[in-house]
Formats: sequence, structure tokens, C-alpha cells
Amino acid sequence: MQKEVFLKILGERIREIRERKGITQKQLAHAIDKDQQSIQRLETGKINPSIYYLLEVAHGLEVELDILIINDSKV
Repeated sequence: MQKEVFLKILGERIREIRERKGITQKQLAHAIDKDQQSIQRLETGKINPSIYYLLEVAHGLEVELDILIINDSKV
């Protein structure tokens, strides 16, 4: 899988989880001490996040890290 495709799928998964939980980009950003634009770039696949950044996002969404990466898991 190409990097760009992976990042787009990852971002879509994060957005899907966030929306299912009723959290705005701004709320998630505040919860993990980032800015809303950073979350927007993540969700659109425009950045390649570090594993630590993904861990912060997982904590902010109150899910396990693997939930962000495995598309068929339950939230």
C-alpha cells in the first residue's frame, strides 16, 4: 500500500471514530494539547503522524491505539 493511501485511510478512520463519539476536531485537539488545524491535517491524510501522536489521539478518543489502525474493529 502506498504511503499516501495509508495516511488517507488512517485519517478517515480517525474522523469516523471521532464523529461516532460526538467529538469535534476542536474538542479532540484541546484534549491532546494540539490545534484544530493539526487534527484537520491528520484526518485528511496530509501529515504522517508519529506513533506517539497516534497514541495521544487514541487517548483523546478513549480508544486503544490498534482501533485507529485496524479498520474492522468495533468502537
